[in-house]
Amino acid sequence: MTSGTGTGSLSPTDPVGFDTHDHDDCISTAVASAEAFCTGNSLRFTPVRRKALEILLQEHRALGAYEMLDRLRDAGFGSQPPVAYRALEFLVANGFAHKIERLNAFIACAHPGANHSPAFLICRSCDNVAEAQSAPARGSLGDAARAVGFQIERTMVEAVGLCPSCAKSPTP
Repeated sequence: MTSGTGTGSLSPTDPVGFDTHDHDDCISTAVASAEAFCTGNSLRFTPVRRKALEILLQEHRALGAYEMLDRLRDAGFGSQPPVAYRALEFLVANGFAHKIERLNAFIACAHPGANHSPAFLICRSCDNVAEAQSAPARGSLGDAARAVGFQIERTMVEAVGLCPSCAKSPTP
């Protein structure tokens, strides 16, 4: 969804999240892509789903369902938890967002429409998240799976550390 140049064009192997870019372009490109996907697949891209995607795209930090609910409520949508959960479920199911299990939170997909195995680089200090590509089926995990006859269908890697900004900051 984002790029260092603000063009919105990325290779599925480009890590996304710690670079600076044009958020307005990032958001408008992603929303237009989601609209086109939904139209082409006869899916309802409702106002609450659109707003939830826009909220996730505003930051490269994973948001919990209750934080999403607060933001949706502030934007004039309902205040009941199913409002946020249903919107997030739709976004994840259709490849517009990912659930970060470690944080029990959600982040916009940096490569919607691409068949990819995301790896998430999670900053333990500021909670920013970058999405990168991983290839576990070709690495040691893939070797282990093949050795026991297991077929990997989907993986998600979550790594915790320090983003470039926090790594440069002196420790308090």
